[in-house]
Amino acid sequence: MTVVMIAEVPALTEETYDGMIVGLKPTLLAAKGFIAHAGGPSPDGGTRVVEMWETEEDASAWYDEFVAPNLPPGVVPDRRYHAAHEAFAK
Repeated sequence: MTVVMIAEVPALTEETYDGMIVGLKPTLLAAKGFIAHAGGPSPDGGTRVVEMWETEEDASAWYDEFVAPNLPPGVVPDRRYHAAHEAFAK
């Protein structure tokens, strides 16, 4: 089932996000089940990341392999998955 992952990352600055996404983008685009990604400032401070994936398992596998090992100390995303009735990208 397609899922939308929303992560609130209070301790992640725009500069750190920009630096991380440069290295992560190629792996994300090639990841099994990846559909779309958006990241930007969270209204509560820090960064909000929204992604669409074919399954939660695909999203978690990519996160565990590529994101978790590269997070700066003290940066702990609050990731939540939501079922999507429909998902598509241009």
